Amino acid sequence: MENNVYTFKIDIDWKLIGIISQIDRFDASWTSIEKKEGQSLKQLKAIATVLSVGASTRIEGSKLTDEEVNILLKEIDITKLEDRDSQEVVGYFETLDTISESFADIEITENNIKNLHNILMRFSKKDEWHKGNYKKHSNAVEANYPDGTKQIIFQTTEAGFKTEDAMRELIEWYNFDKETHPLVKCALFTYEFLSVHPFQDGNGRLSRLISSLLLLKSGYNWIQYISLEHEIENRKPEYYRVLRNCQTQRPNENVTEWSSFFFDALKNIQEKLLQKLEVKGIQTQLSPRDKSIVIFIENNPGCKSSEIAKKLNIPNPTVKRLLTELVAKKLIEKHGVGPGTNYSTL
Repeated sequence: MENNVYTFKIDIDWKLIGIISQIDRFDASWTSIEKKEGQSLKQLKAIATVLSVGASTRIEGSKLTDEEVNILLKEIDITKLEDRDSQEVVGYFETLDTISESFADIEITENNIKNLHNILMRFSKKDEWHKGNYKKHSNAVEANYPDGTKQIIFQTTEAGFKTEDAMRELIEWYNFDKETHPLVKCALFTYEFLSVHPFQDGNGRLSRLISSLLLLKSGYNWIQYISLEHEIENRKPEYYRVLRNCQTQRPNENVTEWSSFFFDALKNIQEKLLQKLEVKGIQTQLSPRDKSIVIFIENNPGCKSSEIAKKLNIPNPTVKRLLTELVAKKLIEKHGVGPGTNYSTL
């Protein structure tokens, strides 16, 4: 059944309703999970933060690995943020931290969105001239690839009055629409924000931060403990393809494909979060040595058995045997063969 929401058309069929219901059923049980898994959640939040910061900045062209991001965030020294990748990573981290700590007090207004953009671009010298202000020049949604090439996905709203009007109307709709399901509102707000592309740069990163903000404000607190950004990075070609497919119909486009992608991403990370919580439960039964290996791999994804042996002072043959057992228990994942074999957590 086709519905009109804001300026869009969306087909609310049984499949879409089923996914939304599944997400909401999980959310209904979250309070009890939160009480029971307090310590585990602290660890998961720390891991999710690194994954989110790394993934979201890499989607836009950064080359820092999760391990490099983790090292950078452990000892932030703003006087040494000389390269653009480091500046973007620390800016994203500070914006994500602001949202996590203060989401209840951040109303959805133009000023607050501009302030989040200002925090996001705070350390980027190249962006000082436009941070916190709407764009002065036309821009486009571009896909950035590891080899440095770019591809225009679609053109965006013209700079000036058209962008200002579009953002004002979007925010008014979001705040006054009390009938549309919060998840649908979040998906459509994110899509329209990307379509308008209101800032000169940083729109992709800010759109993902705003998604987390809207989900948190709607009561989906579990989003802090798993990385939506990492899920999108893993589906980057699909992410850009879906955006482009919907954009070709603009204006008054049908955004069912985007909504389906967005909800499916949420459903997938919910399942991953449950799996991680189950793993944490199993971890409590591990020996101290086994647990130290799992924690080391969590903090150093992509590490090899020789690194683990050296850092934890455990004989390498013993480490290899324990790694095989931990893989069998589905507590860690093995990647590659031979000298290139490395490990990560699920």
